[in-house]
Amino acid sequence: MALPRHIGIIMDGNGRWAERRNLPRAAGHRRGADAVRDAVRACREFGIEALTLYAFSAQNWERPTEEVGLLMELLLDFIHRERAEILEKDIRLMSIGDVSRLPDFVREPLLALEAESRGNRGMTLCLALSYGAREAIAAAARALAEACRDGRLDPASIDPDRFSAALATGSMPPVDLVIRTSGEQRLSNFMLWEAAYAELYFTDVCWPDFRRGELMRAIAAFEGRERRFGLTSQQVRRQVGAG
Repeated sequence: MALPRHIGIIMDGNGRWAERRNLPRAAGHRRGADAVRDAVRACREFGIEALTLYAFSAQNWERPTEEVGLLMELLLDFIHRERAEILEKDIRLMSIGDVSRLPDFVREPLLALEAESRGNRGMTLCLALSYGAREAIAAAARALAEACRDGRLDPASIDPDRFSAALATGSMPPVDLVIRTSGEQRLSNFMLWEAAYAELYFTDVCWPDFRRGELMRAIAAFEGRERRFGLTSQQVRRQVGAG
């Protein structure tokens, strides 16, 4: 069975993990950062082409100031600590979302590492930061509308492929597998366009405990599913046989 080319993960449950252990929420976020490193390394070793991590949503700015500050510090720590490995392992780092809202002390090293790793081809690691799928879709629609207004684009030429290319994720393959941890079963404004035909995998495991073995279980579940894309099972079997 084929591996998913692109995995998206909604990393949920850091706070609940900490609360169940009578620890401050900060402890859950710090433990969750370790899970991020494990997931990136595992995907690189498994041969996954792209991994998108929902690290900070557009709505997360409404959280307590202290918690937002801690998340920014953890992001900065990740950039500094993982820089050497990202470059050594041929990983391209990119971000999606309104990163202009990130504080300078985080945004500048993030953009610098993105630029430094732009030519890497081993795997793409995409961080969704200050991100919302509806906001991203609206931004792409505005860009296409402006191109039409300026005469650079024929409105009749806008189709799903053209729209996909207008998104910040246009350089990546469509999302094949979306994983959400901690028992919640919703997409929460994550890659709504890109995940149109994604397989969804929900687990009760909170993100700080989501390690390599859990990722392998999610991939195994993906491999056991029949992806029909609107066809019948018989048609899919014929295609597989022809291939």
